[in-house]
Amino acid sequence: MHCRIEQLRAITLKVFSMDVALRFYRDVLGMELVYGGPHSPFSSLLSPGAEFPILNLQQGAPAADWGRIIFHVTDVDAFWKRLEEEGFRPDLPKDAAWGERYFHVHDPDGHELSFARPL
Repeated sequence: MHCRIEQLRAITLKVFSMDVALRFYRDVLGMELVYGGPHSPFSSLLSPGAEFPILNLQQGAPAADWGRIIFHVTDVDAFWKRLEEEGFRPDLPKDAAWGERYFHVHDPDGHELSFARPL
């Protein structure tokens, strides 16, 4: 019998305020809410047009500096500008040796996010 991982289905982040987290992931990043809501202890979102992976938000004590989630976007510089205009402080975009243009920003709970696009 050959066992292997078939796919990544979901990532779950603990958040201090579901309402604040949803405003960031849904309203600022443009993800689609598929379960839960501002007053729910658990909510699920996904990128428009995607089936998986789902990003789950669970009410609880956030653990920052655990790693990073990487999102591929259509235009790194335009996405950087959008986040800056929304009042966030993203790092400046860079071209990486591994062939991506990217930048990092922290969500309202301190989770590190990377927005990238292959060069």
